[in-house]
Amino acid sequence: MSHRNYYIGFIFSLLLLGNIYGQEFTKPLVPEKTEKFYRYLLRENEKVVAFIESSLVANGIPKLMRNLALIESNFDKNAVSSAQAVGIWQFTEEHAKQYGLPPEGRYDVYKSTLVAVQSLRNLYAKYQNWITVVAAYNCGEGCIDRAIGKSQSKKYSAFYSYLPNETTEHVQKFLIACTITDEYEALMMDYKSTDMDFRPIEKSSLTQNPSFVATEISSSFNLEIVAQEIGVTISNLLEWNPSLKEECTEKGIGKLYLPIDKMPDFLLLKSQILLKSLEN
Repeated sequence: MSHRNYYIGFIFSLLLLGNIYGQEFTKPLVPEKTEKFYRYLLRENEKVVAFIESSLVANGIPKLMRNLALIESNFDKNAVSSAQAVGIWQFTEEHAKQYGLPPEGRYDVYKSTLVAVQSLRNLYAKYQNWITVVAAYNCGEGCIDRAIGKSQSKKYSAFYSYLPNETTEHVQKFLIACTITDEYEALMMDYKSTDMDFRPIEKSSLTQNPSFVATEISSSFNLEIVAQEIGVTISNLLEWNPSLKEECTEKGIGKLYLPIDKMPDFLLLKSQILLKSLEN
Protein backbone atom coordinates (compact mmCIF):
# COMPACT_ATOMS: atom_id res chain seq x y z
CA MET A 1 0.00 0.00 0.00
CA SER A 2 1.32 3.46 -0.89
CA HIS A 3 1.89 6.10 1.77
CA ARG A 4 -0.89 8.15 0.18
CA ASN A 5 -3.40 5.31 0.44
CA TYR A 6 -2.21 4.56 3.97
CA TYR A 7 -3.01 8.06 5.14
CA ILE A 8 -6.33 8.12 3.26
CA GLY A 9 -7.32 4.89 4.98
CA PHE A 10 -6.26 6.19 8.38
CA ILE A 11 -8.19 9.44 7.94
CA PHE A 12 -11.24 7.51 6.76
CA SER A 13 -11.17 5.31 9.86
CA LEU A 14 -11.06 8.43 12.04
CA LEU A 15 -14.06 9.92 10.24
CA LEU A 16 -16.04 6.74 10.84
CA LEU A 17 -15.65 7.25 14.58
CA GLY A 18 -15.92 11.01 14.60
CA ASN A 19 -19.66 11.13 15.11
CA ILE A 20 -19.32 8.77 18.06
CA TYR A 21 -16.69 10.45 20.22
CA GLY A 22 -17.25 13.99 18.97
CA GLN A 23 -20.25 14.41 21.25
CA GLU A 24 -18.17 13.70 24.36
CA PHE A 25 -15.03 15.76 23.73
CA THR A 26 -14.33 18.97 21.90
CA LYS A 27 -10.91 19.33 20.38
CA PRO A 28 -9.24 21.97 22.56
CA LEU A 29 -8.11 25.33 21.29
CA VAL A 30 -4.37 25.62 21.66
CA PRO A 31 -2.92 28.93 22.92
CA GLU A 32 -0.12 30.07 20.65
CA LYS A 33 2.31 30.49 23.55
CA THR A 34 1.57 26.97 24.78
CA GLU A 35 2.16 25.47 21.35
CA LYS A 36 5.47 27.28 20.94
CA PHE A 37 6.59 26.25 24.43
CA TYR A 38 5.66 22.57 24.03
CA ARG A 39 7.28 22.36 20.61
CA TYR A 40 10.39 23.96 22.06
CA LEU A 41 10.51 21.40 24.88
CA LEU A 42 10.05 18.48 22.46
CA ARG A 43 12.81 19.83 20.24
CA GLU A 44 15.27 20.66 23.04
CA ASN A 45 14.78 17.26 24.71
CA GLU A 46 14.94 15.24 21.51
CA LYS A 47 17.16 12.46 22.90
CA VAL A 48 15.09 12.01 26.04
CA VAL A 49 11.89 12.03 23.99
CA ALA A 50 13.33 9.39 21.63
CA PHE A 51 14.24 7.15 24.58
CA ILE A 52 10.80 7.57 26.15
CA GLU A 53 9.03 6.82 22.88
CA SER A 54 11.11 3.70 22.18
CA SER A 55 10.44 2.44 25.73
CA LEU A 56 6.71 3.03 25.32
CA VAL A 57 6.44 1.38 21.91
CA ALA A 58 8.50 -1.62 23.06
CA ASN A 59 5.84 -2.23 25.69
CA GLY A 60 2.80 -1.75 23.46
CA ILE A 61 2.12 1.81 24.62
CA PRO A 62 1.52 4.53 22.00
CA LYS A 63 4.10 7.27 21.57
CA LEU A 64 1.54 9.91 22.50
CA MET A 65 2.01 8.95 26.16
CA ARG A 66 5.33 10.76 26.00
CA ASN A 67 3.11 13.83 26.41
CA LEU A 68 2.42 12.77 29.98
CA ALA A 69 6.07 13.39 30.86
CA LEU A 70 5.85 16.66 28.94
CA ILE A 71 2.99 18.02 31.04
CA GLU A 72 4.23 16.44 34.28
CA SER A 73 7.73 17.93 34.32
CA ASN A 74 8.59 19.60 31.00
CA PHE A 75 11.09 16.70 30.69
CA ASP A 76 13.08 18.13 33.62
CA LYS A 77 14.65 15.22 35.54
CA ASN A 78 15.29 17.50 38.52
CA ALA A 79 11.71 18.80 38.76
CA VAL A 80 10.19 18.67 42.26
CA SER A 81 6.52 19.47 42.86
CA SER A 82 4.93 21.01 45.94
CA ALA A 83 3.77 17.47 46.82
CA GLN A 84 7.40 16.28 46.62
CA ALA A 85 6.85 14.35 43.41
CA VAL A 86 10.18 14.08 41.62
CA GLY A 87 11.71 13.61 38.17
CA ILE A 88 10.40 13.64 34.61
CA TRP A 89 7.56 11.29 35.58
CA GLN A 90 6.88 13.05 38.91
CA PHE A 91 6.91 9.98 41.14
CA THR A 92 6.07 10.36 44.81
CA GLU A 93 8.10 8.15 47.14
CA GLU A 94 5.01 6.00 47.76
CA HIS A 95 4.30 5.49 44.05
CA ALA A 96 7.96 4.70 43.33
CA LYS A 97 8.11 2.26 46.24
CA GLN A 98 5.25 0.22 44.75
CA TYR A 99 7.55 -0.63 41.83
CA GLY A 100 10.78 -1.03 43.77
CA LEU A 101 12.22 2.31 42.66
CA PRO A 102 14.32 3.94 45.42
CA PRO A 103 13.76 7.66 46.16
CA GLU A 104 16.93 8.72 44.34
CA GLY A 105 15.94 6.61 41.32
CA ARG A 106 13.14 9.04 40.60
CA TYR A 107 15.76 11.48 39.27
CA ASP A 108 17.14 8.84 36.88
CA VAL A 109 15.58 9.19 33.42
CA TYR A 110 16.29 5.58 32.48
CA LYS A 111 15.11 3.90 35.68
CA SER A 112 12.08 6.13 36.19
CA THR A 113 10.94 5.65 32.59
CA LEU A 114 11.03 1.87 32.92
CA VAL A 115 8.91 2.13 36.06
CA ALA A 116 6.56 4.64 34.40
CA VAL A 117 6.00 2.19 31.54
CA GLN A 118 5.09 -0.54 34.00
CA SER A 119 2.75 1.79 35.87
CA LEU A 120 1.06 2.93 32.66
CA ARG A 121 0.55 -0.66 31.49
CA ASN A 122 -1.11 -1.56 34.78
CA LEU A 123 -3.37 1.49 34.71
CA TYR A 124 -4.38 0.82 31.11
CA ALA A 125 -5.18 -2.81 31.85
CA LYS A 126 -7.53 -1.55 34.57
CA TYR A 127 -9.15 1.50 32.93
CA GLN A 128 -8.85 0.58 29.22
CA ASN A 129 -8.25 4.08 27.83
CA TRP A 130 -5.38 6.54 28.03
CA ILE A 131 -7.45 9.55 29.10
CA THR A 132 -8.53 7.83 32.29
CA VAL A 133 -4.96 6.60 32.76
CA VAL A 134 -3.73 10.22 32.71
CA ALA A 135 -6.38 11.16 35.27
CA ALA A 136 -5.47 8.20 37.51
CA TYR A 137 -1.78 9.02 37.23
CA ASN A 138 -2.58 12.45 38.65
CA CYS A 139 -5.07 11.74 41.42
CA GLY A 140 -4.65 8.03 42.10
CA GLU A 141 -6.69 4.92 41.42
CA GLY A 142 -8.79 5.32 44.57
CA CYS A 143 -9.99 8.73 43.44
CA ILE A 144 -10.90 7.40 39.99
CA ASP A 145 -12.66 4.35 41.42
CA ARG A 146 -14.79 6.53 43.70
CA ALA A 147 -15.71 8.79 40.78
CA ILE A 148 -16.68 5.77 38.68
CA GLY A 149 -18.80 4.48 41.55
CA LYS A 150 -20.62 7.79 41.99
CA SER A 151 -21.31 8.22 38.28
CA GLN A 152 -22.02 4.52 37.63
CA SER A 153 -19.97 4.82 34.44
CA LYS A 154 -16.44 3.99 33.30
CA LYS A 155 -16.51 6.85 30.80
CA TYR A 156 -14.31 9.79 31.74
CA SER A 157 -16.86 12.16 30.22
CA ALA A 158 -19.42 10.82 32.72
CA PHE A 159 -17.33 10.77 35.92
CA TYR A 160 -14.89 13.68 35.47
CA SER A 161 -17.17 16.05 37.45
CA TYR A 162 -16.40 13.98 40.56
CA LEU A 163 -12.63 14.51 40.17
CA PRO A 164 -10.49 17.29 41.67
CA ASN A 165 -10.09 20.40 39.51
CA GLU A 166 -6.35 19.77 39.41
CA THR A 167 -6.95 16.42 37.74
CA THR A 168 -9.42 17.64 35.12
CA GLU A 169 -7.06 20.52 34.31
CA HIS A 170 -4.23 18.00 33.98
CA VAL A 171 -6.26 15.96 31.51
CA GLN A 172 -7.03 19.13 29.56
CA LYS A 173 -3.31 19.90 29.36
CA PHE A 174 -2.75 16.39 28.02
CA LEU A 175 -5.44 16.87 25.37
CA ILE A 176 -3.79 20.15 24.35
CA ALA A 177 -0.39 18.45 24.14
CA CYS A 178 -1.81 15.67 21.96
CA THR A 179 -3.44 18.27 19.73
CA ILE A 180 -0.08 19.97 19.29
CA THR A 181 1.62 16.67 18.42
CA ASP A 182 -1.20 15.76 15.99
CA GLU A 183 -2.28 12.78 18.07
CA TYR A 184 -5.65 13.98 19.36
CA GLU A 185 -7.64 11.83 16.92
CA ALA A 186 -5.64 8.72 17.82
CA LEU A 187 -6.31 9.43 21.50
CA MET A 188 -10.03 9.73 20.83
CA MET A 189 -10.05 6.46 18.91
CA ASP A 190 -8.51 4.76 21.91
CA TYR A 191 -11.06 6.40 24.21
CA LYS A 192 -13.82 4.40 22.51
CA SER A 193 -12.35 1.22 24.00
CA THR A 194 -13.93 2.22 27.33
CA ASP A 195 -17.21 0.80 25.98
CA MET A 196 -16.81 -2.67 27.42
CA ASP A 197 -19.37 -5.31 28.25
CA PHE A 198 -19.35 -8.93 29.32
CA ARG A 199 -21.23 -11.99 28.14
CA PRO A 200 -21.12 -15.61 29.36
CA ILE A 201 -19.96 -18.31 26.99
CA GLU A 202 -21.27 -21.82 26.62
CA LYS A 203 -19.18 -24.75 27.72
CA SER A 204 -16.25 -25.23 25.40
CA SER A 205 -12.56 -26.03 25.42
CA LEU A 206 -11.96 -22.53 26.84
CA THR A 207 -12.39 -23.70 30.41
CA GLN A 208 -9.81 -21.20 31.64
CA ASN A 209 -11.87 -18.30 30.23
CA PRO A 210 -15.37 -18.35 31.74
CA SER A 211 -16.38 -15.06 30.07
CA PHE A 212 -15.71 -12.82 27.11
CA VAL A 213 -15.09 -9.09 27.13
CA ALA A 214 -15.93 -6.83 24.20
CA THR A 215 -14.65 -3.59 22.74
CA GLU A 216 -15.63 -1.69 19.61
CA ILE A 217 -13.33 -1.64 16.59
CA SER A 218 -13.64 -0.01 13.20
CA SER A 219 -13.70 -1.77 9.85
CA SER A 220 -10.08 -0.69 9.35
CA PHE A 221 -8.85 -3.53 11.59
CA ASN A 222 -7.60 -6.62 9.77
CA LEU A 223 -8.78 -9.62 11.80
CA GLU A 224 -5.91 -11.82 10.64
CA ILE A 225 -3.46 -9.25 12.01
CA VAL A 226 -5.50 -8.97 15.22
CA ALA A 227 -5.26 -12.74 15.69
CA GLN A 228 -1.55 -12.81 14.91
CA GLU A 229 -0.67 -9.97 17.28
CA ILE A 230 -2.58 -11.31 20.30
CA GLY A 231 -1.51 -14.91 19.75
CA VAL A 232 -4.72 -16.69 18.75
CA THR A 233 -5.78 -18.48 15.58
CA ILE A 234 -7.92 -16.72 13.01
CA SER A 235 -10.37 -19.63 13.16
CA ASN A 236 -10.86 -19.09 16.90
CA LEU A 237 -11.23 -15.35 16.43
CA LEU A 238 -13.94 -15.85 13.80
CA GLU A 239 -15.66 -18.49 15.94
CA TRP A 240 -15.86 -15.97 18.80
CA ASN A 241 -17.00 -13.21 16.42
CA PRO A 242 -19.16 -14.84 13.72
CA SER A 243 -20.99 -11.62 12.75
CA LEU A 244 -18.14 -9.10 13.20
CA LYS A 245 -17.17 -8.80 9.53
CA GLU A 246 -20.76 -8.26 8.46
CA GLU A 247 -21.33 -5.74 11.26
CA CYS A 248 -18.22 -3.74 10.32
CA THR A 249 -19.17 -3.79 6.64
CA GLU A 250 -22.68 -2.49 7.31
CA LYS A 251 -21.94 0.00 10.11
CA GLY A 252 -18.20 0.71 9.81
CA ILE A 253 -17.78 -0.41 13.41
CA GLY A 254 -18.46 -3.58 15.38
CA LYS A 255 -17.91 -5.33 18.69
CA LEU A 256 -14.86 -7.55 19.00
CA TYR A 257 -15.26 -10.28 21.63
CA LEU A 258 -12.16 -11.86 23.17
CA PRO A 259 -11.46 -14.10 26.16
CA ILE A 260 -11.00 -11.86 29.16
CA ASP A 261 -7.29 -12.70 29.48
CA LYS A 262 -6.65 -11.70 25.85
CA MET A 263 -8.34 -8.29 25.90
CA PRO A 264 -5.50 -6.48 27.76
CA ASP A 265 -3.09 -7.66 25.03
CA PHE A 266 -5.36 -6.27 22.32
CA LEU A 267 -5.87 -2.94 24.09
CA LEU A 268 -2.16 -2.42 24.64
CA LEU A 269 -1.35 -3.32 21.03
CA LYS A 270 -4.39 -1.69 19.46
CA SER A 271 -2.62 1.29 17.89
CA GLN A 272 0.10 -0.97 16.49
CA ILE A 273 -2.48 -3.42 15.12
CA LEU A 274 -4.41 -0.61 13.43
CA LEU A 275 -1.28 0.72 11.74
CA LYS A 276 -0.33 -2.74 10.48
CA SER A 277 -3.89 -3.27 9.26
CA LEU A 278 -3.85 -0.03 7.27
CA GLU A 279 -0.46 -0.87 5.77
CA ASN A 280 -1.55 -4.35 4.74
